[in-house]
Amino acid sequence: MANTAGAVQEPEMTENFAALLDESFGDVTSIEGSVVKGTVISVDNDAALIDVGLKSEGRVALKEFGNPGQKAELKPGDIVEVYVERMEDRNGEAMLSREKARREEA
Repeated sequence: MANTAGAVQEPEMTENFAALLDESFGDVTSIEGSVVKGTVISVDNDAALIDVGLKSEGRVALKEFGNPGQKAELKPGDIVEVYVERMEDRNGEAMLSREKARREEA
């Protein structure tokens, strides 16, 4: 006796997967060109590595976070708002900007 239950569920599973995949990619592409909250992963000498939920993190120059003449006070775990310029640059990192996020806020 053949089991036909698998054949009945297969098209439904494929449709559900396709819908989830479209939903997932739709969310990711809509993040480009917008201000999002990210978590500071690490702080180097001149840049902060920030995770905004994309497949890769992005680096933002520390000078973008401080006021003129003052050193930026960032530490891992801080939540910051950044502007997502592009999903990925030639180095595979997200292109993020704090300065553009500030302009969007104003």
